[in-house]
Amino acid sequence: MGRDTDDIEREIERARDELAETLDALATRANPQRLAEDAKATALVTLQKPAVAGTLIAVGVVVVAIVIKKIVS
Repeated sequence: MGRDTDDIEREIERARDELAETLDALATRANPQRLAEDAKATALVTLQKPAVAGTLIAVGVVVVAIVIKKIVS
């Protein structure tokens, strides 16, 4: 026997609610401001690691040395 119209309407309403929740979640995840904040937080955590900080300092020293050498030459 087939489903009655009340069951079908409840199923449609439940599907609409689930779709609305999914769309809200996607909108939140795709928010450019939130993405920028997440990227900034990740960069700050990465830069606070000693190995990364040391590498950046070494690269900075090399760049400054090259610039000074070109200025003097």
